[in-house]
Parts: sequence; structure tokens; C-alpha cells
Amino acid sequence: MSDEQKTDDARRQMPKPGREAQRQMRSAARLYAVQALFQMEMSGQTLDDVRREFETHRFGAVYEGDEMAEGDPYLFAKILEGAVTRQARIDQMTDRALVAKWPIDRIDPTLRALFRAAGAELINGATPPKVAITEYVDVARAFFPEGREVKFVNAVLDHVAREAQPEAF
Repeated sequence: MSDEQKTDDARRQMPKPGREAQRQMRSAARLYAVQALFQMEMSGQTLDDVRREFETHRFGAVYEGDEMAEGDPYLFAKILEGAVTRQARIDQMTDRALVAKWPIDRIDPTLRALFRAAGAELINGATPPKVAITEYVDVARAFFPEGREVKFVNAVLDHVAREAQPEAF
């Protein structure tokens, strides 16, 4: 049985959280997906190794008295798989949204991971573009509290969303 099938089976057996808890779990999954993609790029770890590490050791973990949020393992896995399998397409779409002097391989690796995670969701089409953009702008705020990068993320993701789902605009 594959890891994805195990995750799906475990998800079906768990009691369903309330609407607000589900929203928080999806938001946490997006943040974790950005962290996981960053980790994969920096360490060379495989998708399966990073997914397993996050689902086993990070979702809901307690570090120095601080409890980490519980993430939605299904959304987390979908984002990671989409970002990895569609990375070339996502990077091309992101490049078209960037200034010519700053292709995706020259931007901050955290932003690159964020654009890949968001791009995976936008290409998938299951999340409305405005929701995805808002969610990833919030993720950007977590990594870049000064705000300059947040505006940049918003502009790039708006461009990517319009290309990925033109019918939604």
C-alpha cells in the first residue's frame, strides 16, 4: 500500500473536525508544504522522505513548550506532489510573472518554495484562485513580516492565477 493510500485510509478513519478546525488544518498544510519544498531543495531529500518526516514529526509536534499546528495530510501531500510533478510548468509560469532580470532561480529559496506550492494549487484548480492567493500571502507574512515580499508574492500569484485559471477572472 502506498503512502498516499495509507494517508487516505487514516484520514477516513479520523473523526471529522469542525469547519474552523478544517480551515486551520488546510492553512497549516500550506505552510508546511512551503517548508517541506524548501527543505527538499536545500537538502536533496526525496518527496516521500520529507512528507513522512513532516506528517510524523512536525504536524502537531511540541517544541520547547510550543505546539505546532496540526496540518491536513491530504492537502499537504497533494501540494507536494503537484509542486514536484509540475515544477517545470510552475516555474515557467512564475518566470513570466517576474521581471526579466530576476528569473525564478535567482529569487530567495523560500519564495521559490512558496511559488511552487501555490502554483501546484492554482494549476490543480480545486482551490479558488482568490482563496489560494490569500492563503499564500498569509504564508509569506509568516516568513517575511516586514511586508515588502508580501506585496511581491501577491502580484506574482495574481499573474500565475490568471494564467492557470483564466476562466475564474
